[in-house]
Amino acid sequence: MSDIIGRCYGETSPTKVEFVSKTVPAVNEYVYLEYAGKTVMGIIDNLLRGSFTLSDDLLNEDTIGKIVEIEGQNDQYIRGVVTILGDLEKLEIPRTPAPIGTEIKRATIEQLSTLFSSHEGIRIGTVLSQPEVEVKLDVNKMVSRHLGILAMTGAGKSNATSVIIDELLELGGTILVFDMHSEYGKTVFSNGDKKEIAPKINPRDLNIPEFKKLCNVSDGATNQEKYLRDAYDVARALSKEGKGNNFVEDMISFCLNKANELENAETKNRSHIDAVNQISFKLEDMLRKYGSILDSTNVSDIVDVIEVGKVNIIPLSSLGETATDILVKHVLNEILYRRKNFMTTGKGKTLDFPIFNIIEEAHILASQRRPTRSKEVIGRIAREGRKFGVGLCLVSQSPKSLDSESLSQLNNLIILRLVEPSDQAHVQKSSESLSEDLLKKLPSLNVGEAVILGQMTKVPTMVKIDEFKGRSIGNDLDILGLWQSAKREKEERKKQQKRDLIDMGL
Repeated sequence: MSDIIGRCYGETSPTKVEFVSKTVPAVNEYVYLEYAGKTVMGIIDNLLRGSFTLSDDLLNEDTIGKIVEIEGQNDQYIRGVVTILGDLEKLEIPRTPAPIGTEIKRATIEQLSTLFSSHEGIRIGTVLSQPEVEVKLDVNKMVSRHLGILAMTGAGKSNATSVIIDELLELGGTILVFDMHSEYGKTVFSNGDKKEIAPKINPRDLNIPEFKKLCNVSDGATNQEKYLRDAYDVARALSKEGKGNNFVEDMISFCLNKANELENAETKNRSHIDAVNQISFKLEDMLRKYGSILDSTNVSDIVDVIEVGKVNIIPLSSLGETATDILVKHVLNEILYRRKNFMTTGKGKTLDFPIFNIIEEAHILASQRRPTRSKEVIGRIAREGRKFGVGLCLVSQSPKSLDSESLSQLNNLIILRLVEPSDQAHVQKSSESLSEDLLKKLPSLNVGEAVILGQMTKVPTMVKIDEFKGRSIGNDLDILGLWQSAKREKEERKKQQKRDLIDMGL
């Protein structure tokens, strides 16, 4: 027998239905209505409890208590609002509103399984209101249409990200994580292997536009660009012949030799001498600023060493913000360029497998307020990546600081607890699928609970995300335990020093 919750009353619309009930359903519970020959799914968005006897103007507490004691629960009713999700078969919003009196029934496990777990995909968790129903995400749509994982600190972003990585590994996915806090290198994934990649760029893998930006050579400085190109060509030729030492140092040596040659020429051209000296100085300055990522010519090309079927991790905690920006821009540029080559001409450097790029603390690199080198390529991948198998996942604890253009291109969102109104407003402004009803639920979510919406799921839903099965990451430090441990160690050292002094007869 069907589990009837209540019946429609008042005015109904194709998207909203009010109902009245004498049972007590729950907010966020899934329901269905049957009319016009279809089974129409919905979700309870709001509930109010009232009394037939107790009117709003009855303000005497003792009187209310006596009436409730006499009438009990029999005098009370429940009014609620159901948001229509669409018919069960195609999830199309009906063209006509439900007739008054239509029964509101609690959704069955079979119906919910059809909505959330019938397709092939990765498991992210269970329906919050019905934990026996698992929620699966469509991998193709998640990767090709990009993903945002947004939440306040401590709400469960790292756990959600780790669950997704582990599930993708089980399917043979290739993932690249830009690990801002070097957390994932300590993680053990149960469904696959990981590979750490040193955060280094071999200078010989930089192209002329990248050298120009790193050396601050403007587009109008034609003489400086000429000698930068000449130095680059000479260093590259030496590298191919196996005669070079350090790529940038070879470029600097060329500039110094060229400046000396121009100084000793019969006809001196001061503008060219100044230009080549400027390039020499700027290359040295580049090494001083960015030596942390450009200090070796013995490292392999980062994109070349990415391994298919693994989670590849670039730990970035040792780098400054500028060096991180440069490295991320270079790697993402190369990935997109090589995937384009593979999908189109097949010429030049190619990458022959799709890749899902996860950027932690994405608001630093794709900032709403500050220009960064990597923001442009992040935005380009958000717009074009789906055509070439370059997926993007932006993880942020400060959504309001995340570039709105990039955020608007993320067609899938996992939003955990968000309390700050400015964060909520920024996300809603950038996302067409985040309704006012869902927005109101974000502050009340517990740790590990999330609103999931977008093309990777058939309907927006509230989910209890699974706990990551591998080694936990991103948890708060046990400050009290660390203090106590440090104190015990200090006291033990003092005792040992006293024992040593006694043994020495002092």
